[in-house]
Amino acid sequence: MTDYLQLATATDSRDSGVLLAEGAVAGWLAAAAQVVGPVTSVFWHHGERGVGEEWQILFFTTAARYPELERYLLDEHSWSNPQVTAVPIVRGSTDYLAWVARSVDV
Repeated sequence: MTDYLQLATATDSRDSGVLLAEGAVAGWLAAAAQVVGPVTSVFWHHGERGVGEEWQILFFTTAARYPELERYLLDEHSWSNPQVTAVPIVRGSTDYLAWVARSVDV
């Protein structure tokens, strides 16, 4: 298992994405977060295909903080079943990854 993760979710507005990002960083759940968008999403929802405009939020954290960050996002997100996915960061600069670890070590 890798020590570092990039976690992603999406929201329906920039403002709600910024709120989630600010809360995660303020709570030391993520070292940083990026609100990217708008992006176009194509998806299934309640058996129907949809197309919509969303903002993607990327969080940078450690594997140890993942459970708390996931819980925060599920509790605070306005959607009942939001995307909460994580991919390992398999390589990164030593200084950056050390900063991520220090930033979420409470």
